[in-house]
Amino acid sequence: MIRSTFMIAAASVALSGCALLSSPDPVQLYRFGGASAYAGTGATSACPDVHVAMRRVDFPEAARGDRLLAVTGAEAAYIKGARWVSPAETLFEEALRNAFLDGGTCTVLSSGPLSRDGLMLSVDVRRFEAAYAAPGAVPDANIVVLLRLFRMSDRSLVVEDRITVRESAGENRQSAIVAAFDRATAEASRQIVLWTDQQGFQATRD
Repeated sequence: MIRSTFMIAAASVALSGCALLSSPDPVQLYRFGGASAYAGTGATSACPDVHVAMRRVDFPEAARGDRLLAVTGAEAAYIKGARWVSPAETLFEEALRNAFLDGGTCTVLSSGPLSRDGLMLSVDVRRFEAAYAAPGAVPDANIVVLLRLFRMSDRSLVVEDRITVRESAGENRQSAIVAAFDRATAEASRQIVLWTDQQGFQATRD
């Protein structure tokens, strides 16, 4: 009788252990950067090439990695059950480089050593978040980027500017929020390409 009681107790412990080690909640993977950023910038065949090297895109610490950052006022959290397929900074940089390739602009992103008369583009993403006006409200995909263009010859700052893009998700659902990030990234990339094209062309004439 004592042996039977012990076996039942052991089985109960084993079952409770299985419950503790059960599979975690499923996580849905998402990506952004698929929307086309091409919108034509007025470049023509007579436009001289502007050779630019781009530093690695910088992201705020809270938005780095594969988690989707959500901000409501002074409060920040990560959207449960959702992840990016790759770090957000990697997806953003891929989308931006593709925009330079597809944009039909004067700017040529250099992959190798840059001459001393070339330019360096710094892309510092200051905000990359789902911004909520209130808990449960429909969020915006909010992207803020600080842009700087440097001269390679003396590392002097040529010009700097800030762009802000906000895209409403339309509804408070994961898929809608991801779609808003996709559109916002495309628009931010378009503006960065256009800005670099204009400022780089002007810098080569100064």
